[in-house]
Amino acid sequence: MPRKILIVPDKFKGTLRARQAGEALARGWQSVRPADELELLPMSDGGDGFGEIISQMLGAELRGAPVVDAAHRPIEVRWWLDPQSQTAIFEAAQANGLAQLPPGQYHPFQLDSRGVGLLLQVVRRAGARRCLVGIGGSATNDGGFGMARALGWKFMDKSGHLIERWPDLQDLHHVVQPSENLGFDEVLVAVDVQNPLLGPRGCSRVYGPQKGLKESEFACAESCLARLAEVVSGNVSQELAEKPGAGAAGGLGFGLMCFAEARLVPGFQLFARHARLEERLSSAALVLTGEGSIDESTLMGKGVGELAVLCQQRRVACIAIAGVAAPEVRSQSLFSAVYALTPDLTVREQALAQPGHWIAQAAAQAAREWMP
Repeated sequence: MPRKILIVPDKFKGTLRARQAGEALARGWQSVRPADELELLPMSDGGDGFGEIISQMLGAELRGAPVVDAAHRPIEVRWWLDPQSQTAIFEAAQANGLAQLPPGQYHPFQLDSRGVGLLLQVVRRAGARRCLVGIGGSATNDGGFGMARALGWKFMDKSGHLIERWPDLQDLHHVVQPSENLGFDEVLVAVDVQNPLLGPRGCSRVYGPQKGLKESEFACAESCLARLAEVVSGNVSQELAEKPGAGAAGGLGFGLMCFAEARLVPGFQLFARHARLEERLSSAALVLTGEGSIDESTLMGKGVGELAVLCQQRRVACIAIAGVAAPEVRSQSLFSAVYALTPDLTVREQALAQPGHWIAQAAAQAAREWMP
């Protein structure tokens, strides 16, 4: 009998965007079960693709803005505006993203989030009263220092000199607020990690290495962000540094809370609300999802894992397709089934060369073996 299949993939990082992955899943499933009704719902929990996916749900208009990247090079970025609700949607990584920079050319001590602050100013001048921001994929580790300076905040040392680089925040003595704040009614920040700003699970130690921080530099980075949190606590609660997600995007989660009065929300919850996901699940026989890697982090707040939890609660079968899948995820009962491109179907080189083909193959196998 034909069934309704809800296809809700995240991106396969480095190969396919969420929509492309979803189209491959649909092709594979339909090749085996052509009578099934397929609904494609690409997902983002705050990382790459967040702006495009959420803006399509809201029917927002594409805009452009001249800002700077994490190395202060001029760059044109995309953002979206829904004039009716006066809501702006953007990805911070458009301005401070690692993907915007030539590999290995810059060190995190040379980079900051200034472009994000410039972008916030652009969307406010355009009439936005509300912001939805995804902050995954950053190159920076500055705790939002560069963003705050772009918004008019001043960071001073004991002698009254201006601090212009975040690695000098160890000398921070006091902070001067701008005469006017941004004036948004609401800034919601979609985060897909639960890390605090500081400590063993903080942004410097956990995510710093993938941005170029060496172990010998952790102490310096940590002390700079710790001093920032200590001084800013005169204006806002120091508990913000300990909030889950404060360490997202090199501490940009913390910075947005402190300097833009933002509120952090799990990215999946934001997506689910705007997608009316629970309503869609009520009529689905099966959810087909997937992402590049399904591992322990998938089970710690990532979109694919949260989707599986929601499916369990609604008693809807959920099958996951991944580039690779960790054994501990396969052994759990969170998903109805997990299929991995490697090593189940092919070798890594082939999966990377033809991701759409192999995702479709995995979906076809799932369709043959699924018993409703």
